[in-house]
This record gives sequence, structure tokens and C-alpha cells, in this order.
Amino acid sequence: MSYTYPIDEIHWSKEEIIDVVNFYSLVEQAYEQGVKRDDLLLAYTRFKQIVPSKSEEKTLCGQFEKESGYSCYRTVKQARSLGEGEQLKM
Repeated sequence: MSYTYPIDEIHWSKEEIIDVVNFYSLVEQAYEQGVKRDDLLLAYTRFKQIVPSKSEEKTLCGQFEKESGYSCYRTVKQARSLGEGEQLKM
């Protein structure tokens, strides 16, 4: 991994930064080896508590996709199409 996660160190607490990084990490894992659908959606729910603004979410996830090549949007969309307990592999 030779890129950085887009985070807001000024406005987010340490716990919020950890939770956002966890979400990005699960998106990565979905592409690289697969993750549990429920884990990803739980992390996304927490991400949305920290980043409630749709425009800020698009900005952050756009930066993440530009850096990593992994799409938060497509990953969450795919996860939502799966059943509870299923494995997600992008």
C-alpha cells in the first residue's frame, strides 16, 4: 500500500479516525481477499455517523478511490445486494 487514507485530523476524534480507517480497510479487503458483508455495512454505518454529509462522503471516497483504485460506493452497493452473513469479494 503506497497511498494514504483521506481523513480529517482537525475535526475528527482519534476514535473517529480509527473507525473511518477501519471502513477504508474493509473496502480494500473486499477487493483483495473478501470480507463479511455484515462487517462492511456496520463499518459503513459508523462512517456515515462520522461523515453524515453526502457531499463530504463523495469527496472522501473519491479521494480514496483516486489513491487506491477501490470504490467505496461500488463496494457498499454490492454489499447491500447480498444476504446477511454472505461474503463480499469485489
